[in-house]
Amino acid sequence: MTLAPHRPRRRPRTTEPTPYDFRRPIQAQPRAPAHAAGWASTASRGRRRPSSPVSLRTVCTVTLAGIEQRTYAEYVDSLGPSTYMTLFSADPMPGTGVLEIPLFATMSCLDHMLGGPGSDEQPDRPLTEIEDGVFRGLVERLLGEMRYSLEGLVALEPTVTGIEYSPQFAQVAAAADVMVVVTLGLRIGERAHPMSVCLPFSGLLPHLANASGSGAMSDRERAQRAESAVLLHEQFHRVPVAVSVRFRPITLDPGLLADLKPGSVVRLSHPASAPLDVTVDGNTFAHATPGARGQRPAALIVTTPEENS
Repeated sequence: MTLAPHRPRRRPRTTEPTPYDFRRPIQAQPRAPAHAAGWASTASRGRRRPSSPVSLRTVCTVTLAGIEQRTYAEYVDSLGPSTYMTLFSADPMPGTGVLEIPLFATMSCLDHMLGGPGSDEQPDRPLTEIEDGVFRGLVERLLGEMRYSLEGLVALEPTVTGIEYSPQFAQVAAAADVMVVVTLGLRIGERAHPMSVCLPFSGLLPHLANASGSGAMSDRERAQRAESAVLLHEQFHRVPVAVSVRFRPITLDPGLLADLKPGSVVRLSHPASAPLDVTVDGNTFAHATPGARGQRPAALIVTTPEENS
C-alpha cells in the first residue's frame, strides 16, 4: 500500500476581497472603535456626573458601521429629508465638519434627558430654544470624545458653529468635494438609530499621510511596501490591453443607419493620406499605416504631422 504524501490543508478564506478605488486611495480609520465606545459611555451616563442633564439616564450603545470616502453630494443624498445636523469647525483642520443625528433619535434623547420614557412617538419638528440648549450640552460632550479619539492623529478643537435641519440647506462643502464619512449605529433600548460624522478629506489628508508615512513604519513595513511597489510596477507591464487601429469616426443620422444593406457605401471623413488612429478605450495615443507582416495584417506606427513640425 502506497501512502500519498501529506498535503497541508488550505486555510479557509476569512475575508472577501474589496475593490480598490484609485480616486480614494487613503482609508481613514483613526481610532474609530474607541471613538464609538467613548460616545456610548458619554451618552449613557455623562462621565463625571451621573445626574448631569446631558446624560440619557438609560443604557445605550454606539457601534461603528463603516468609514467611507464620499463626495459631499453623495453624503447629503444618503440622509433623510429632515435631521439634526450640528456644524462645527475643527481647528487646525480647515473646513467644516458635521455631526448628524436623525430628528427622531434627537427627540428620543431629549425625552430621556428630561426624565421621560423615550416613547416610540416623537414630534417631527425643529427643537425649541430650550430643547436646543439642553441637547447642545450632549453634542458638545460627544465632540469632546471625538477630540480624544483623534488626538493620536491630530489635536482637534471642535467648536459648534451652527445647526441645520435640512441636509440640502447645509452648505458645508461643494457637491464634488470628497469627505470622510463615519457611520455609527446608536441603540437606545431596543430601538436602533443611524448617525454619522462627516469631515473634509482634504483637511484630514496631511495628518493621514503623516500617520502612514515612513516615520510611523518599521523597517520591515518599509521593505514590504517597497517590494509591493516593485511587484505592482512589473504587473502593470503585463496587463493585457485591447488596442484598436481604426479610421476616424463619423456621425450618421438614424435614418441613414436604418437604410444600410449589403452593397451600401458609407463615405468616410478620414483623408486618404492620413494615418489610422491607434486607440485604447476610445483614446488616441498613436498613429499607424496599414500593412502586413508575413501572412498576418499589421500596422506600422508612424509620426503625425504635428510631431514633424
